Amino acid sequence: MAQRTGAIMTEQLKNWGVEHIYGLPGDSINELIDDIRTTDAIDFIQVRHEETASLAASSEAKLTGKLGVCLSIAGPGGVHMMNGLYDAKGDNAPVLAIVGQVSSSAVGTDAFQEINLERMFDDVAVFNKRAQSSEQLPDLLNQAIREAYAHKGVSVLIVPDNLFAEKQKDGATLTTNAYFRPNIFPAQEDMNTARDLIEKAEKPVILAGKGAFGAQEELLSFAEKAGAPIILSLLAKGLIPDNHPYCLGHNGQIGTKPAYHAMKESDLLILIGTQFPYPDFFPEGVAGIQIDNKPENVGKYYPVTVGLAGDAKATLSALTSTMTQTEDTSYLEKYQEKMNEWRVALQKEKREEKTPIQAPQVMYQVEKLLEPGAIVSADVGNVTVWASRFLPFIDQKFLISGQLATMGIGLPGALAAQTVHPDKQVLAICGDGGFSMMMHDFVTAVKYQLPIKVIVLNNEAIGMIQYEQQQMGHLNYQTDLGPVNFAGFAENCGGEGYRIESFDEMETKMKQAFLSDKPAIIDVCIEEMAPLPGHIDYTSAVNYTQYIIKNFFETGNMDLPDMKKAVKRLF
Repeated sequence: MAQRTGAIMTEQLKNWGVEHIYGLPGDSINELIDDIRTTDAIDFIQVRHEETASLAASSEAKLTGKLGVCLSIAGPGGVHMMNGLYDAKGDNAPVLAIVGQVSSSAVGTDAFQEINLERMFDDVAVFNKRAQSSEQLPDLLNQAIREAYAHKGVSVLIVPDNLFAEKQKDGATLTTNAYFRPNIFPAQEDMNTARDLIEKAEKPVILAGKGAFGAQEELLSFAEKAGAPIILSLLAKGLIPDNHPYCLGHNGQIGTKPAYHAMKESDLLILIGTQFPYPDFFPEGVAGIQIDNKPENVGKYYPVTVGLAGDAKATLSALTSTMTQTEDTSYLEKYQEKMNEWRVALQKEKREEKTPIQAPQVMYQVEKLLEPGAIVSADVGNVTVWASRFLPFIDQKFLISGQLATMGIGLPGALAAQTVHPDKQVLAICGDGGFSMMMHDFVTAVKYQLPIKVIVLNNEAIGMIQYEQQQMGHLNYQTDLGPVNFAGFAENCGGEGYRIESFDEMETKMKQAFLSDKPAIIDVCIEEMAPLPGHIDYTSAVNYTQYIIKNFFETGNMDLPDMKKAVKRLF
């Protein structure tokens, strides 16, 4: 029996386990849209901007490990999707973008809205093909999805809209709609070398990334046997509880002081499922072990002594079984004590009761309302620091734009999370700069009755860039934003809005918002506050001093940071 090619493809997507497609209808995909309309198997989530669609698809893939799918028209729609596709590429998320094109008879004639899509998508995609005929499409779709899974990246399938409407015999594909994941395991010689390095080390430290998800028990058993503290990359927040005795928090600019010094003092660095790209935060000249299921990643950012090419769960289990239990835990205990001191200091900071409100106080209120298994989608900027440092996780999940670090990710991430997990608590934590980039799609949450809670830290500034300019010794320029009442915006969209301007009203209004079953924006007016890194190097301190002096001579204001905190983190 002959069927429309678009209907065949829709059935294929269903068989691959696709449940949602994010996008906007339009003139070069309307034939496929009609096939999606007539199926009950896949929900089409209509967003207001294609960037939201691709960021949501990327977020769904990060959250579930399954394929995220987005759909756009040719020309402007495809251009709009690029940011979300690069986010997926940077964070190794399997995403399929189906992009319409002008009619096959008009391709190459500079037709209305025609651009060279193949050339545009070439850098972002692991698979990037334009269909020449309807007969190709089922096989091309299977291959696109397999490539996305195999390379954990973006596949782009470009289709002139008329091909979706052409009929062909169902079941005539030459390929299968399945991906068979390979199992690789390290060579025994490398395992033996790694074991010897661990048993000889006196100050081993673990840096674990998102590749260790699914191997939490094995990671903790390994750390206990090796006597090694665990430092997390940002993308691994939630891998183990933030308050776990072995956890020293994050590494890098957003990290903790104990993590920084434990890393610098160590005599063995053990990298597990991470591609942490900041060499300034690694130890110098010490041996290294790296576990990664992609052999090409081993040694990419650190000159490791031995690479263990394999899955983290199986590799850690096998390695731990051959190790002897360490007897000297003095290094671990030293940094456990330092981390306890760090946690006490954070508790004091976020429990302060004062107006103007500061971001750590907001995180403390969120912490008290955060449910088990909740999903937190954080935007990029100062808000990343506040959420990662002051909002402890036990079993919650964290969504963020890691490698690309694109502002605006918070809201699309929350939309995807609530779509995939309708019964879980989902919140976005955004700065006013990042939220204003994608705020139009709050109406999508209202339309689909997604009860997300969006917390906007409103300081009327691009805070992270403001601090970076100061850290470089420059005066601030064009980092101020105009005042916006985001709570009023939420109400105008049909959602709920809560504006918080003083500490005294924060707890009550926050509780009201979280108890609501409607999408809500919690607009918290906060004081501008520099997100001090876990460790402040000498050069940054000197440059910041230059900024203070310049600012004083030009404005007469002495814009001083919290000197007690700054001095503690300098040494």
